[in-house]
Amino acid sequence: MFNPAAQPALLILEDGSIYRGWSFGAAGTTMGEVVFNTGMTGYQEVLTDPSYCGQIVTFTYPELGNTGVNPEDEESARPFVRGAIAKNICDRPSSWRSTQSLSDYLKAHSIPGIYGIDTRALTRQLRSAGAMNGAISSEVLDPEELLRQLQTLPSMEGLNLVREVTTQEIYEWREATGQGWAFSAESQPIADPGSPGVVLEPPATSTEERPLKVVAVDFGIKRNILRRLASYGCHVTVVPADTSAEEILSYRPDGIFLSNGPGDPAAVTNAPQLTRALVESQLPTFGICMGHQILGLSLGAETFKLKFGHRGLNQPCGLTEQIEITSQNHGFALDADSIDETQVEITHLNLNDRTVAGIRHRQLPVFSVQYHPEASPGPHDADYLFANFVKAMRERQASAKTTQ
Repeated sequence: MFNPAAQPALLILEDGSIYRGWSFGAAGTTMGEVVFNTGMTGYQEVLTDPSYCGQIVTFTYPELGNTGVNPEDEESARPFVRGAIAKNICDRPSSWRSTQSLSDYLKAHSIPGIYGIDTRALTRQLRSAGAMNGAISSEVLDPEELLRQLQTLPSMEGLNLVREVTTQEIYEWREATGQGWAFSAESQPIADPGSPGVVLEPPATSTEERPLKVVAVDFGIKRNILRRLASYGCHVTVVPADTSAEEILSYRPDGIFLSNGPGDPAAVTNAPQLTRALVESQLPTFGICMGHQILGLSLGAETFKLKFGHRGLNQPCGLTEQIEITSQNHGFALDADSIDETQVEITHLNLNDRTVAGIRHRQLPVFSVQYHPEASPGPHDADYLFANFVKAMRERQASAKTTQ
């Protein structure tokens, strides 16, 4: 809805395109790569996903803020986007879980936004010309001046943003999906935060099975990934992205997880070497999104920047007759022609553009996907990948027992 007290705001793209609207969230100026997300829900999860660090997100769904925000739906300790772009915003949310309006939330975290622009036209432009840098300002309303400021911003290609989002301290994670959530006294069923009303029961585990020890390398990890690992009986230790392979292996883990994250995977120069050493340990290894790209790099493949990326909740992926509808958020992909198929098998393709969406090592229990099976927000089609990871760790556990 239009707020008569709203300040005018300006959005300008690096190609000189101008969009005028109204300010919401924090006042001021922000710059980043302008991308678009096609999801119809989950705006708070998007805003707090560390993979969006360095970016200004255009939401194609025309209404934003209707359900407010709440602490339970945050995917990290704070929002990492540089800015938000919307057609319409709601300042009076309607949800029993809401604790704050979207505009107030962004204001509290000093993140500017702009609304009242034609997001359909903007999305069509980004699809045609590709994702590009842009600036939002409620204080610099002269397009030429704002464009001059924008021209100092580096391109996303070649940018290492992992150092901005990775944890600075090693920590343990035990909370499973649904634990620690505040629900009303009527004892409502616990639902996955990405899909309200859909109950995800943690898989049953034998009382004789010890928890699996997983070390997660944090390139920008989402909390719901950690929740799903915990739901499958994993005790997770999260380590910074620059942790050495020797330190990671000193935890004597049953498996390694490589997380999602922002920026250009090829610019995270230490990560492929680290991952190669972990793969050589022959431990079960599972990567998601940037973790998938870095695993590919460690196995000799190359990455490239997509024209406008994949950001939405309904991307079809598969290879044979089994198709998954997936949640995705990435601007880079593995180059299929660079993959050594004597060593690595392509398990999934994105069926919209045939880019690589999943790989698996042919001899080792090592695999990854370009999408987000943790469903926050998004569909649950690919949750089985966590079960596959657990199965690989249990099989290795059993094999170790028989050889003792």
